[in-house]
Amino acid sequence: MTALQTALANKRVLICVGSGGVGKTTVAATLALRAAVDGRPSIVCTIDPAKRLANSLGLSGLGNTEAEVPASALEPLGVRPKAALHAMMLDMKATWDDLITRVAPPEQRERIFANRFYQSLSTALAGSQEYIAMEKVWDLRRSTDYELVVLDTPPTAHALDFLDAPNRVLDFLDNEAAKWLLTPALRAGKVGLSLFNLGGSYVTRALSRFTGTEMLQELSSFMVTLSSMNEGFRERARGVRELLEDKTTGFVLVTSPNPERLDEAIHFHGLLKQNRMEMTAIVVNRVHPVPTPELWKDAASLTPTRRAKVEETLRELQVLAQQDLEGMAQLRAACPGTPLIQVPRFGLDVHDLTALWNTGRYLLGDDVLA
Repeated sequence: MTALQTALANKRVLICVGSGGVGKTTVAATLALRAAVDGRPSIVCTIDPAKRLANSLGLSGLGNTEAEVPASALEPLGVRPKAALHAMMLDMKATWDDLITRVAPPEQRERIFANRFYQSLSTALAGSQEYIAMEKVWDLRRSTDYELVVLDTPPTAHALDFLDAPNRVLDFLDNEAAKWLLTPALRAGKVGLSLFNLGGSYVTRALSRFTGTEMLQELSSFMVTLSSMNEGFRERARGVRELLEDKTTGFVLVTSPNPERLDEAIHFHGLLKQNRMEMTAIVVNRVHPVPTPELWKDAASLTPTRRAKVEETLRELQVLAQQDLEGMAQLRAACPGTPLIQVPRFGLDVHDLTALWNTGRYLLGDDVLA
């Protein structure tokens, strides 16, 4: 069995990571599709708002609720899935709202939802987008019957934003500076600068000069309300961190042969290994195949003018293919022990189930690049 065949049979969570624009969403959807066809109830969670994934799965659209991919959509391929495939597009705000609804007491929810600090949490707190995506996976893993959850992670310029997301949330909840500032209010269980015993202090005056008294009041309100839910948040953040480190969780690193993307992939691979994460495979997507002898033979049979143009194109493709081969040799040398899987550059974008299925043939080793 290939590395991804073994993963689809045994892993409970597969996390597709890598830079933006390298095909993570396609790889994630394909893995979930193949798992369902082979008999494991699966769900793919994406953050990509584009409709092409929904269309390729035979759905009119995706939202923050689980949608089942109709088995009839696979009939043109002659494939009958042995288990159900679901998909959802993670809406970050809706997912945060769901989390607050589960954790916060009913009387506090509306106050939190209306707070400006909470409203900007998904963008203002580094790693919060990555955290809430993993939090949703943890929730699906814990409370549903899916045998496999596949996550298409948010594109990130900093790999550590993803790996450190649970720790960042825990650090935020344990922030000593915020605790020191808000201690009097926290002890009193009340909100308002007048109750801080800091109303005329240098610290409050200095902060107010930069943020405004109203903003400080909103901050204090947010932190005081949050303090009552700290243990619930900590429990879930610890669960997310444990899920990242679990042996039934595997990471699939997706990249392209572009030199810049390969450098990022090597860096990300090192961080995953350093953090003792389970590396399942590296997928190099959109690889230029070497022109086959048949293509050269066909070109030779053309008229002289057309032959010259076609052969020029084949030579250009040969150069690109050679560059890709050199890049993959560099990647293989920098990431020893991790299976390397190549998916060719197709003539058209992956936009339907047929294209997903063809992608899966290369991911699972049914087809290989020469």
